[in-house]
Amino acid sequence: MQRKLSRPSMRIRLVAALTTAGLIATTGTALADTSADRKIVQEALDQITTSGGSLGAQVRVTDGHQRFTARSGKAELGSNRRVPENGRFRVGSITKTFVSTVLLQLQGEGKFDLDAPVVRYLPGLIDGRITVRQVMQHTSGLYDYTKALPLDPDEFEQIRYKHWTPQEMLKISTGKPLDFDPGTRWSYSNTNYVVAGLLVEKLTGRPYEKAVQQRILKPLHLDDTEVPGDDVDIHGPHAHGYVTVAGKPNDITRLNPSVAWAAGEIISTTRDLDTFGVALASGRLLKPAQQQEIAKTTAVSPEYGLGLQVQTLPCGTKVWGHGGGIPGYSSQLLTTPDTHKRLELSITSAPAGGDPNPAFVKLLNEVFC
Repeated sequence: MQRKLSRPSMRIRLVAALTTAGLIATTGTALADTSADRKIVQEALDQITTSGGSLGAQVRVTDGHQRFTARSGKAELGSNRRVPENGRFRVGSITKTFVSTVLLQLQGEGKFDLDAPVVRYLPGLIDGRITVRQVMQHTSGLYDYTKALPLDPDEFEQIRYKHWTPQEMLKISTGKPLDFDPGTRWSYSNTNYVVAGLLVEKLTGRPYEKAVQQRILKPLHLDDTEVPGDDVDIHGPHAHGYVTVAGKPNDITRLNPSVAWAAGEIISTTRDLDTFGVALASGRLLKPAQQQEIAKTTAVSPEYGLGLQVQTLPCGTKVWGHGGGIPGYSSQLLTTPDTHKRLELSITSAPAGGDPNPAFVKLLNEVFC
């Protein structure tokens, strides 16, 4: 398992917990017939769950007016139950895009200045040179607290059900020196979105999850999306994720996601993520000025805006979105800026090795190229 709890994954690769082997795949079910395209997508998913090292996978694909879902593999070891077509899963770092959207809504309401230091709003919290923009864009230099956590499978059991406060996570980070001077480099750090979550709470006067619910989940009717807090379960249909502990398969589906908090705790479905991605890319959630900000990259951060990854694939297609990883689950939310082509993917890990990258490249090429 990768040591990072939740990290980006758009560089033609998958994210944490995909060091696993797959079982025999099953076929997917279409929402709308897209002829040959669906067949190639299904082949890629089957490759992910056989040679790609995953137990199960589900994907939602949109190409213009054509939409379909596909699935492969099993939902649980020791069972022939198939992966749910619209099952719920932990989205990991895609949570960051929800949080950044809320922050930019608040910025559009005049609640704060993107280029002001964070300590103007949260005095004494972090280094006084760090601005809100640098936190949202991962150019702050803040040490990633997840590097200090026991995230290897054999060690993670020690903290699997522990309740974490954002202050505890921040203390781990601020106990270390900055990785670099603010604004001089880009380096992904989950600590940044712990700070972002605290900033949402300061500006709204309520828990950050309430702001996400009020500003995004309820207006978009994302009824299968939740910010779980200390709830260790995934409620409703879902596939299970696994790691190897003491040489044996260990079901890691149940865990306390407060360890990820605003950096990666959300649970959702491919359908809800698709609705969110379309609303964000089409400008329904942000004012024009903030819409430009979320996708704005710089020389220091050429592929990351504000909580949004922005990349041109090798075939020339530009995509927006975010990847996510948390023990047992890896995910992707990708869309072209015009929302014409979209992909939402969830993969559950199995307790053995494999390489998902060739299949993932095949999947991206088919959907976007």
